[in-house]
Amino acid sequence: MSSESDSLPPGVPPLPPYVVVFGPRANCTLEICPVEISVYGYRPSLAANVSFIALFTVSALIHTYLGIRWKQWWYMACMNIGAVNAVIGYAGRVMMWYNPFNFAAFMMQIICISTGPVYYCAAIYITLALSINYFAPDLSRFKPSLFYYIFITCDIISLILQAAGGGLSTSTSGQSQMGVDLALAGLSFQVFTMLVFCFFFADYLIRYFRSGRWKNRAHDGSSTRLKLFFSFMVLAILLILARCAYRLAELHEGYRSEGLIRDEGLFIALEGVMVLASVYCLMVGHPGLVFKAKKDSASGDPSSEQELQEYPGR
Repeated sequence: MSSESDSLPPGVPPLPPYVVVFGPRANCTLEICPVEISVYGYRPSLAANVSFIALFTVSALIHTYLGIRWKQWWYMACMNIGAVNAVIGYAGRVMMWYNPFNFAAFMMQIICISTGPVYYCAAIYITLALSINYFAPDLSRFKPSLFYYIFITCDIISLILQAAGGGLSTSTSGQSQMGVDLALAGLSFQVFTMLVFCFFFADYLIRYFRSGRWKNRAHDGSSTRLKLFFSFMVLAILLILARCAYRLAELHEGYRSEGLIRDEGLFIALEGVMVLASVYCLMVGHPGLVFKAKKDSASGDPSSEQELQEYPGR
């Protein structure tokens, strides 16, 4: 196609007229097309992506063990769905190592990797509601259940916008500005939701620690667990926020730019490592570390008053 040849970078010879570089009808391979004209301009690192697949798989196994041990079913489900999402996404990048022009692989990884942190945020929002009920519900400005109803609803909206934007952008060969705008809107909304969450969580923590009630837990070692729990929870939130800032900048440039999207080192550090680190932080900042669920609790439904009221120590 002439349009493909017209857009080639300097030094790249003209392509055969039947070649389609990017999109649903892409038929480029490394045998006939240089990697420089692929959407990323490089072959994704096989070692890095296989490592991410292995580490996210390990995280799912650990979160499954912790979830069963401490009966934190919804937290476990959110973390494991996020891990499965990541494994699928990085598998798509492995496929792109074999063929950087593989459109199905590109679509798989751009949607799954981009939306993965939404599930980790949902786990954090549920934990906020449970934390308030466990420590001092009377200090909350709102009914604790409203936190996960509101924030998870916002998460779902963000997920839909990002998935729709990614799907529209890829199905139109990256030419749809509406697709980029939808993905940007979804990611921006996710960042806004997290910032609002951080405000309310910080507000509650300040009120709780000012009340002096945390001192009642010092005698049984709970204060140390409490510090670990909140420290790693905050660290996980900051890591996800940093990752979102990077993806916002990347999306703002578009899928066919010559900037951030073509820098694999930044992607590995600010997407892969940041999200993976947050997942492992959420093992230490696990609600089971400080919450003591009843052994006879079977539902695990965060919306049930039984589970929200079963934690002792108020």
